[in-house]
Amino acid sequence: MDLDRPRNGPLRIQVVSDGRAGIENQALGLAEAVQRLTPAEIAIKRVRWRPVFDRLPSALKALWMLDPAADDPFPAEGEVWPDLWIATGRASLPLSLRARRLSGGRTCVVQTQDPRLNPNRFDMVVAPAHDGLSGDNVFEITGSPHRITPEVLAGGATAFAERLGALPRPRVAVMIGGRSAAFDLTADHAAALAERIATAIASTRGSLMLTFSRRTPEAAKAAMKTRLAALPGLIWDGSGDNPLFAFLHYADHVLVTEDSANMATEAAATGKPVHILPMVPLKPPGKFARLHADLQSLSAARSFDGTLETWTYAPLNETERAAKAVLEAMAARGR
Repeated sequence: MDLDRPRNGPLRIQVVSDGRAGIENQALGLAEAVQRLTPAEIAIKRVRWRPVFDRLPSALKALWMLDPAADDPFPAEGEVWPDLWIATGRASLPLSLRARRLSGGRTCVVQTQDPRLNPNRFDMVVAPAHDGLSGDNVFEITGSPHRITPEVLAGGATAFAERLGALPRPRVAVMIGGRSAAFDLTADHAAALAERIATAIASTRGSLMLTFSRRTPEAAKAAMKTRLAALPGLIWDGSGDNPLFAFLHYADHVLVTEDSANMATEAAATGKPVHILPMVPLKPPGKFARLHADLQSLSAARSFDGTLETWTYAPLNETERAAKAVLEAMAARGR
């Protein structure tokens, strides 16, 4: 099979997730990377389960348990199954298993992240190396799949050109996470981080581009805004278009808190210095420490030391590497 010339028109790809941006972007990013390698059409399906059934094991979930507002993930009678099914997140797992069975092998089912199930139940699992998952059909990558490319960033920057293009350099993108099972962001810690960030930016006469996640505690947001609001730049308040792509496009440095593999991986795809911001540990960092060590070994990231040191490295391009592996696996199976 010629990867550049599908046998029967464009490859039909279906992306399945619960719709949360951080989850969906992993599957969608991988689908878009496949689409850059071969003609393809992408359909997005967002699914969720009724709350009372959400925590049931995958084996016990039935289609009638889906929330009425969820998209129908399977083709109607007489419709064609997708060639490639790419799914991410716990909500998609029972559907991926069913798709592999019901399609009769016509659909290649790829799951990203560690599914916490036997990987052999899927055609391929694209898993972060820091999760330590192994198996014949497991393809390990540094970090997570994502949508970041120079073209995507440039396109996302257009709407913010007037607000960000004239900011003094160095422009510093700061992406703040929040409380999770492994980390916390208290108001006191947030204030201390803000002080270090403000000092670094002021000393270089640069500017700030700051965004928070939905997990950022309100008290931490308030503490950081109080200290950083006087700097030239933009603090996104969560309204209107998300400026993340624009921030990454215009940034000379990217600062990310250590709680998010997605943010660190996306930042490392820019080729710009990535500075890891410490948080309050709630347990040993485990997989996050392994990811940051991997990024440091590639010269992509360093721990934030209070300065804006500049260095260079080859932008991380793991999503495209995974996309090539998916197409090669499909070709080996005659799909």
